[in-house]
Amino acid sequence: MGYVMLSGAILAEILATTSMKYSDGFTRLWPSVGTTVGYLIAFMLLALTLKTVSMGTAYAIWAGAGTAVIAAIGMVFLGEAVTAAKVIGVLLVIAGVVVLNLGGAH
Repeated sequence: MGYVMLSGAILAEILATTSMKYSDGFTRLWPSVGTTVGYLIAFMLLALTLKTVSMGTAYAIWAGAGTAVIAAIGMVFLGEAVTAAKVIGVLLVIAGVVVLNLGGAH
């Protein structure tokens, strides 16, 4: 169940971060509300995840997956440049999460 909650935390964080892009510096109401609610849900679910999943593992997956997906959203949907450095960076984030889960975060 911990990984289900972690998945929800990741999804909430991705939605909150995407909403933040559209909040225009928190000057637009609904994207600002989406950002706030999304992060509240993300942190609540992450806290619940920590009851059953080790902190290092949970946080590595949460931060790594969120970073990789947000970078991909930026490049695919928001017109951000796709550079070799960005692609390599995302791959390194994913590799770091994998390495931690192979034994370093337990």
